[in-house]
Amino acid sequence: MLSLASNKRSLTNILGKLFNNRLFILSIFIILPAITTYRQYHTGTSHNNYLIFIYTFFHAEEHLNLFSRYPQYGDMNHYGPFFSMLIAPFAMLPEFIGMFFWELVNTLFLYYAIQTLPLKNSKINAVYWIVAHELLTALFACQINPSITAIIILSYTLIDRKQNFWAAFLIMLGTFIKLYGIVGLAFFFFVKEKPKFIAYCIFWSIIFFLTPMIFFGYEYIISQYKEWYISLSAKQIENATLDSWQDISLMGIVRRVTTNPNLSNLPFIIPGIIVFCLPYLRIKQYQSQSFRLMYLASTLIFTVIFSNSSESPTYIIAFAGVAIWFVLQEKPISQTAIALFIFAILLTTLAPSDLYPKYIRVNYIMHYSLKALPCVLIWIYISYQLLFKDFSLKTSPSQA
Repeated sequence: MLSLASNKRSLTNILGKLFNNRLFILSIFIILPAITTYRQYHTGTSHNNYLIFIYTFFHAEEHLNLFSRYPQYGDMNHYGPFFSMLIAPFAMLPEFIGMFFWELVNTLFLYYAIQTLPLKNSKINAVYWIVAHELLTALFACQINPSITAIIILSYTLIDRKQNFWAAFLIMLGTFIKLYGIVGLAFFFFVKEKPKFIAYCIFWSIIFFLTPMIFFGYEYIISQYKEWYISLSAKQIENATLDSWQDISLMGIVRRVTTNPNLSNLPFIIPGIIVFCLPYLRIKQYQSQSFRLMYLASTLIFTVIFSNSSESPTYIIAFAGVAIWFVLQEKPISQTAIALFIFAILLTTLAPSDLYPKYIRVNYIMHYSLKALPCVLIWIYISYQLLFKDFSLKTSPSQA
């Protein structure tokens, strides 16, 4: 019996060291894009999103409308004109190789961003493992969302380190790619030297606005900014339909449960913004890194659950927020927090997996946008903590 107990402890120690080994975690993060690229490209599974991305470069070279439908792929592009430059290095490579490096760069960017969080190593490692499956979902869709997640996290950590010039760079970069990056401005109240930060944002917005014109021409790029606006406006209407695979959001749940596609976003977004902003009034709490990190978690989740453009691969953004929130919980962790976290693992991150029969996935989880539900509940819980918990006397999360 003693030998068996000793062997169990030894195995637990080995696994503990392995799962906290940063080189092992990095190797997993490199293997994931290799797996998804091979499967999506070589097994006949669609890599439609990657085709949309690379053709934005080819179409920009030919001065074609970036937001029209084309026979080379299904669906349409919804990324800004600047993105057609960003994707160029990948578009110039053979398709399979370019696709692999696209997936790898997205993954490593997220890996690096998580590493910059002001948390102790064991908590950073926990964040890596918590988001790993959701990262896999995003990679199977060839999405840029891992990089958008990285941009939001790095916007926070750079502001935390008082590197405002580069924080402004990332916020504006994300905005000119997919608009989601603009939520980095949620950390504005934590910025030192706010006038300089505003000036940096203006500077970088001008740079990102004008740079595509150098390569593709002034008149063409201006016309594409106009088309981008039209495209995004049309997409908002399209996403609100009850048969869309998007609208995995708070509004999507209510629209689909009530079978009312005409339900406006405003009755949800306006109260959501008010609740999101109320903790800013707790100025004395700003000194607490735990409070600021909790705001990062809230921002990552809010961005997704209040957007009717959210789809399953978008949830890498929200689930990074769930991971950060969970590792910030003080021990002993409350039963409510544990229950919410397990619920999120089971319904949000495992929703697209074979854990659920296809009938349940399609007719319930997807049909009613239920992947959003745990994140909605966690965001409400985070908002409660931000409003009422006293963070000012708590230990720094980098020391706890």
